[in-house]
Amino acid sequence: MLCPYCGYEETKVTDKRDAEKLTRRRRECLKCKRRFTTYERPEIDINVIKKDGSRQEFNRDKLKAGFLKACEKRPVSKENIDAAVEKIEEYLLRKGGEVKSSIIGELVMKHLKKMDKIAYIRFASVYKEFDDISDFKTEIKEID
Repeated sequence: MLCPYCGYEETKVTDKRDAEKLTRRRRECLKCKRRFTTYERPEIDINVIKKDGSRQEFNRDKLKAGFLKACEKRPVSKENIDAAVEKIEEYLLRKGGEVKSSIIGELVMKHLKKMDKIAYIRFASVYKEFDDISDFKTEIKEID
C-alpha cells in the first residue's frame, strides 16, 4: 500500500474493522508516520452487455457517477446515492454473470424517481435519448 502523502511503499495496519460489506483499515506510513484510512470491498465479477452487444466489466464508480451527474445541484444526500448504488450492486450480485445495461438503467431510474423527480428527468432524458420537448412533457406526465 502506497502512502498517499509521501509515496513510500511500506505501511502498517493500526486498526481494522469489518463492516457488513467492506473492511476499514487505519494505516500508518513507516517513513513519514502519517495516518490514513483505506476501505476494501470485494470485486464484483459481472459483465454488462451494452446496447451494441459489446461486453464490459461492471464498474461501480461509473454507476455512482451517473447518479451524481443526475443529482448535481439537487437536494439529494451522498448517503442516499450510496444506498441506491449499494442496492443496485446487491441486485446485480444476486443476478450474477451477465446483465444488460438496460436493466441497470431501469434500476437507476427507479431509484432516482423516488429520490428526486428533477434528477430522474435529467437521467431519463439522456438514457431514453429524448429528441425534443414533447419527450420531456410525456415523461413528466407519467411521473405526476
